[in-house]
Amino acid sequence: MSDQERSFSGKVALITGGSSGIGRGAVLLLSKLGCSVAFGGRNKTELDNVAAKCKEARSDAQVLPVQGDLEKDEDIKALLEATIKHFGKLDVLVNNAGIVAKGTIETTSLESFDKVMRINTRAVFYLTSLAVPYLTETKGCVVNVSSVNGMRSFPGVLAYCMSKSAVDQLTRCAALELASKQIRVNSVNPGVITTEIHKRGGMNEEEYQKFLERCKETHALGRPGNVEEVASVIAFLASSDASYMTGASLPVDGGRHAMCPR
Repeated sequence: MSDQERSFSGKVALITGGSSGIGRGAVLLLSKLGCSVAFGGRNKTELDNVAAKCKEARSDAQVLPVQGDLEKDEDIKALLEATIKHFGKLDVLVNNAGIVAKGTIETTSLESFDKVMRINTRAVFYLTSLAVPYLTETKGCVVNVSSVNGMRSFPGVLAYCMSKSAVDQLTRCAALELASKQIRVNSVNPGVITTEIHKRGGMNEEEYQKFLERCKETHALGRPGNVEEVASVIAFLASSDASYMTGASLPVDGGRHAMCPR
């Protein structure tokens, strides 16, 4: 058993947006490391597929897929309650679910703005606040999946950038507020990662391929990242290897946060 596996043995994690992208990667990795994992998503078929993959990788995998919509307060509450009812405790909360919407200060509708903020920021706040009593019992931790857009400004995705900078601030404030309970709160801030999020945000296939091609210029390492590269950092922050880290936002972005056009 590796140190990381020892770190997750007997632990329970709850991951939002676990049916696709980075969330799916985090579910698969934490489950493989021996963590019991509850995970939420809207698509039941995809949730079941991820659960099956976990069982393929590890026959004794303990997973709980929970269908729900983070725009609904009652679904957020139900996700946490299902986790506690099934596993009896919570050690790790990964707030991963998020959406992208195109729009500038002139073109973003209130409806679009509210939807992005509800899913990307409000749901993170609400679920974390509900989880605190359980994380207090286990001296657990929170890992928020933010974005390089929380650290740097990009035109054309105004609401998304605002929502992620709010997540970074929430990470730091909650880290200070929960430190006395020995609950750690950190975030990962990915650059462009090859998932479906951009297409769901309105890009067609041609636009998406151009977008990925441009990553050669916009990311110092000259490429977009993959899901596993972010999931491994989530696992690190959730493990005892990061026991003295709280309030940190770790860029996993091929150097994009450090770049400045000239």
